[in-house]
Amino acid sequence: MSDRIHFIGVGGSGMSAVARLIAARGYAVSGTNLTQTAYFDALRDAGMDVQLGHDAALVDGAAAVVISTAVRETNVELARARELGIPVWHRSEALVRALEGQRLIAVAGSHGKTTTSAMVAHALHASGVDAGFAVGARVFGIEGAVAGGYAGTSGISVLEADESDGSFLRYHPEVAILLNIEPDHLDFHGTVENLHRAFADFAAQSRTVVACVDDAVVRGLVEDARARGARVVTYGSAGSGADAEVGPDGIAYEGRTVPLAVSAPGHHNRLNATAAWLAALEVGADPEAAAASFSSFAGTGRRYQLRGEAAGVRVIDDYAHHPTEVAALLTAARDAGVGRMVVLFQPALFTRTRDHAASFGRALSVADAAVVLAPVHGDREDPIPGVSSESIAAHAVMPDGSTLTLAADLEDAARLAADAARPGDTVFTVGSGTVTLAADQILARLAERDV
Repeated sequence: MSDRIHFIGVGGSGMSAVARLIAARGYAVSGTNLTQTAYFDALRDAGMDVQLGHDAALVDGAAAVVISTAVRETNVELARARELGIPVWHRSEALVRALEGQRLIAVAGSHGKTTTSAMVAHALHASGVDAGFAVGARVFGIEGAVAGGYAGTSGISVLEADESDGSFLRYHPEVAILLNIEPDHLDFHGTVENLHRAFADFAAQSRTVVACVDDAVVRGLVEDARARGARVVTYGSAGSGADAEVGPDGIAYEGRTVPLAVSAPGHHNRLNATAAWLAALEVGADPEAAAASFSSFAGTGRRYQLRGEAAGVRVIDDYAHHPTEVAALLTAARDAGVGRMVVLFQPALFTRTRDHAASFGRALSVADAAVVLAPVHGDREDPIPGVSSESIAAHAVMPDGSTLTLAADLEDAARLAADAARPGDTVFTVGSGTVTLAADQILARLAERDV
């Protein structure tokens, strides 16, 4: 029997990480992707058999086929697997197989999962623990990492636990982190109550829960988790009454203050680092080494990632795709002193745009900024009549001196953003879709101006 596992859509951030970990278990890996991405290139450079374009014949002889929620039943490779009776695994099922026997730290929440997962891995490595990880972005600074996946040798692995399709309920980790919970992915969960129940079940399946009590919903789940047998360690801002409180000087925990310096800007990242520190301690990391590690945290791909500078303008790329994330990003940037901002935002998913148009409009109504709205990136969804970037623009109230412009397409948005930028400005490309491609286009246009 074949030991080859075939991935459909292997060039995505999450799928590429799982492919790397499956390969580390000794399986042969093949995969296809419609477009050439950085993750696709990383897997190809690592010697994996990945190809552009879908071809049903590539499925023949595979032991299993791995898909994500984004792969539709009409995909020719998936249809061929169904026809042949080849087992089809969801990405999360493949990840469970790849991490079988490992002590797991799983990071869940509406925002901050990728950064916090990477922080946990970074803290463990700084403590001499060669932890594996599966993170939905490239993790900078850890040698040997390919895309967002790294096998490790310690028997401990960190994973980003995705609530969007309920797949995080498969993991049963030793340590679970609950960062925050907001209404999102209701296309899958149906109601906010169902979403909250899924998070409660995830927490109850964990031995220890590290929970942020700054978040009201998480705070409400703490007692439920305890009642269902989990040990709970809480964290939050100074004065929150949490077990670990994050203040300007460090983390107050168990009667002492541990110094905390975090390279990533924003108070939300100090909270993320505290969650990562507590989780690392649960699996035996050195407290001082773990806390000191965050000052050298190099970040992850598409999380406040500096893509370059041209004509006196910096271009930063960020994955923020929920109103709370967009607001936190722009607040952190302002606090970091970036000066005037040009924000190119590409909404992702028609359902999210429909449900959060007003909140997006408020988040983007910032002072001293030029905002450019690209069309909605539908990804796995079909368009919804009456839902577009104009839905967001209708709710934006721009302060004096700030502007908002609607773009015809992503290329037009990149042109508008580049032309709006002046020396000393910072351009942000923001969203979870194809907007990351605009960063290079903006830099190229700025470079032409520089010449």
